[in-house]
Amino acid sequence: MALAADDWAAIALTLRLASVTTLLLLLLATPLAWWLAHTGSRWRAPVGAVVALPLVLPPTVIGFYLLVLLGPLGPLGRLTEALGWGRLPFTFAGLVVGSVVYSLPFAVQPLQRAFEAMGRRPLEVAASLGAGPLDRFVSVALPLARPGFITAAVLSFAHTVGEFGVILMLGGNIPGVTRVVSVQIYDHVEAMEYARAHGLAGGMVLFSFCVLVLLQWLQKKR
Repeated sequence: MALAADDWAAIALTLRLASVTTLLLLLLATPLAWWLAHTGSRWRAPVGAVVALPLVLPPTVIGFYLLVLLGPLGPLGRLTEALGWGRLPFTFAGLVVGSVVYSLPFAVQPLQRAFEAMGRRPLEVAASLGAGPLDRFVSVALPLARPGFITAAVLSFAHTVGEFGVILMLGGNIPGVTRVVSVQIYDHVEAMEYARAHGLAGGMVLFSFCVLVLLQWLQKKR
């Protein structure tokens, strides 16, 4: 069965959300993963646990607390309104915030493992040759951690595509604004439109399978 216009709109919104989320996650996760990989601080374990919380918490719990924090009575909601950004719940920007929080461990953990695997020896050699901290990070650490960046990007993108609970709690079901593929499938099932649900769900299964094959290929190559 051919996909309808609203199905394609949900797909486009999902891809847009996943792309923006992945880019932001790589920017945020890189310094955090570097710190976790090299710090000796006593805060390392608590911070690592906070980063990993989305792996064990139900998505609805994360979505609920984000809704409270970003709502008109929440501290972050008051801050965004004071800055002139308005209220983030039930907007695309709110979905981005929720997706970044929910997919954070899928970006941080592969990067952290990549930074830990390289060890300190390459950085020490670069320092002995006169390279500064930033130069060592850009010229040595980032190239050596490239497989970790690829894995983090693929996992973050795929995980965002498959989100449902956080999206529904924080964004609701607004066509063209917050209705992503997972919510669209839910709508089709509620309306007993199983043929249309099969079309989108089958695409999600194929996408997930391709992601897993890609990750296994990357691990084998590495």
